[in-house]
Amino acid sequence: MSQIPSGCIRELARGTARGLGLLRATFGARLFATERTGPMATYLAFHEVDDVQHWLSSPKREEIFGPMGISARTFHDPEGSKRVGLIVEIPDIAAFQEFMQSEAAAEAMEHDGVHPETLLILSEG
Repeated sequence: MSQIPSGCIRELARGTARGLGLLRATFGARLFATERTGPMATYLAFHEVDDVQHWLSSPKREEIFGPMGISARTFHDPEGSKRVGLIVEIPDIAAFQEFMQSEAAAEAMEHDGVHPETLLILSEG
């Protein structure tokens, strides 16, 4: 079996990233991509909000989670309830849990209309 020269692998990776639109990553994602050294844990998070459309369109998630290297995909109840969810990839769950106890987290949740008492986070596995 022949080996593929490393230059070809780098070029393939660049081409794939370009094709997938990954070269336009946010600053937080780029920072995370350069600093990540361990496996990424995936979580499901559910909670209720005051206004689903406000929560979906709020930039606060990226402002808070981006610098922590956290990525999130948002979901809402198609039946129209005020329940929302996220698939969240968290590189450091201990740091995330500590942050969630902070005043900054409380302010961000208040800004987005999150009902903290309804927050449920499920871990993978």
